[in-house]
Amino acid sequence: MVALDINENGLSSGAWLSKLKGATGPLVGLLALCVFLSVSTDTFLSVRNGLNILDQITVLGIMAVGMTFVILIGGIDLSVGSALALAMMVMGWTANVAGLPLPVAIVFALVASGVSGLIVGLLVTQFRVPAFIATLAMMSAARGVANMITDGQQIVGFPDWFMMLAIDRHFGVLTATVFLMLAVVLVAWLFLHFRSEGRMLYAVGGNPEVARLAGINVPLVTIGVYVVSSVLAGLAGIVLAARLDSVQPSSGLGYELDTIAAVVIGGTSLSGGAGGIGGTLIGVLIIGVLRNGLNLLNVSPFLQQVIIGIVIVLAVGAETIRRRRA
Repeated sequence: MVALDINENGLSSGAWLSKLKGATGPLVGLLALCVFLSVSTDTFLSVRNGLNILDQITVLGIMAVGMTFVILIGGIDLSVGSALALAMMVMGWTANVAGLPLPVAIVFALVASGVSGLIVGLLVTQFRVPAFIATLAMMSAARGVANMITDGQQIVGFPDWFMMLAIDRHFGVLTATVFLMLAVVLVAWLFLHFRSEGRMLYAVGGNPEVARLAGINVPLVTIGVYVVSSVLAGLAGIVLAARLDSVQPSSGLGYELDTIAAVVIGGTSLSGGAGGIGGTLIGVLIIGVLRNGLNLLNVSPFLQQVIIGIVIVLAVGAETIRRRRA
């Protein structure tokens, strides 16, 4: 049986302690990484570099929130990178070719990415297609549609106010895109901890059959999670477009792997039912700090991929050992 372990105010004290314990390892790893880079480089431990890291993780951070929901229910989503590219191209075409106002184009972009998530959810729940296969198929299909929209060509040039969302530092500190990422993280954290719908994700991931017997509409929850994941991927695409002041159908290649890695490094179990947004944020920071530090150390980009792969393996291995001991 799956125990939801909740009270009127959200998670019980036992569940809170369990979640804090689950995020302790990644947090210690992040602190150790920061100490090492602070000693190894002259520029890592500076306000400017810290703000740069926050700017660089906005896209990954927003996508990782949606992926956390998916993995919590025991699923996987390989299509988020393509959903990002699809949203970018829809926004670019509707704004620069069709001539619609950019805010309207953004709405169209988010709807397009949401539709891709809806299709995945229906394939998984109604046609019993394994999530790996359904999202793999959508990864290819959405990328193809993104290329078809402009025949594989990029679109450049957006209003100045849009580009400034990723440049202007409000209060001299954070850009609007960073504020957006933090808002998404906060809303997701509150949803998981203080809404019954959020706690349903843990129940579905722990044991779908028990969740069904408890009265939870498992197919509806599953569809909703994939839609949210794709919409957040589309939102991340809007943020990326603001940073680049352009859109191209090749955007987001490989992002699904970084997103899954951030969630897993943050302590969310690939088997579902355990993890949370706090750990995911730490995982995103670990990847962001690691990439930044390796660049400061002038490490080859090819070697960086190897190092990040090793970090992912070590993180998953440590999590597996911890759960076996528990």
